[in-house]
Amino acid sequence: MSALLTAFGLCNDWSKIAVIDTENHSAELYAHLGNYNVLPISSPFTPEKYIEAIDVCTEAGIEVIIIDSLTHEWEYLLDYHSSLQGNSFTNWSKVTPRHNEFVQKILQCQPHVISTMRTKQDYVLSEKNGKMVPEKVGLKTVQRDGMDYEFTLVFELDMKNHAIASKDRTGLFFGKPDHKLSVATGKLINQWCNNGITAEDILEKVKKCKSVPELVALYKEHVEFQSILKPEFEQQKKRILAHENENSPLFGKKFMLNGKH
Repeated sequence: MSALLTAFGLCNDWSKIAVIDTENHSAELYAHLGNYNVLPISSPFTPEKYIEAIDVCTEAGIEVIIIDSLTHEWEYLLDYHSSLQGNSFTNWSKVTPRHNEFVQKILQCQPHVISTMRTKQDYVLSEKNGKMVPEKVGLKTVQRDGMDYEFTLVFELDMKNHAIASKDRTGLFFGKPDHKLSVATGKLINQWCNNGITAEDILEKVKKCKSVPELVALYKEHVEFQSILKPEFEQQKKRILAHENENSPLFGKKFMLNGKH
């Protein structure tokens, strides 16, 4: 539901939203929200099936594709890898290209793509009283390591569906309190996409600021980037103040105070 509401905020048209459903038609449970499209795919969940489904959605003029979920693709590839004969390490050469092709399809397709991924409890081995025991260290995404970094935005949802951004290239949500994803979330993301303003754009403006008031005005204007660019703002402030001191008529002169330099 979170993905669907966000998708509607992105395009404002239920008919332009499609769900690629690997969860046994679970996407149909939210039909009361609007007349969105559902494209179910069944086992085996090969990367090629996902790619074909994305192509079908794109050719149909879909503006937002929801993939629910990406986990099944990776679980299929793990099973496929374990079934291969021979050296386990070299066998990844038969798996990785298929996965990479799927990732590139997501990154290069024209519609927005919202994906869900399952999580599981993650553990590490820690030494206690001379013994190695498993210790909980939080939740881990059930997908290939690094998959999170392929996306512009990554939200982690808790048991109450409260979302917190663990990765945010938009600067809109990082460091903000957790909240429930909604139509408003999608509208905010869509506005950011249309404005075309990125953190890199603001960083260039920061570097061009010549005075502290100008820098402060820029900082206040772009609240969404304050958390991620605060160090850069502070560094530029130091550079501005240092430059002003160098050009001060008192800079570099010696003064006498109580007969001492």
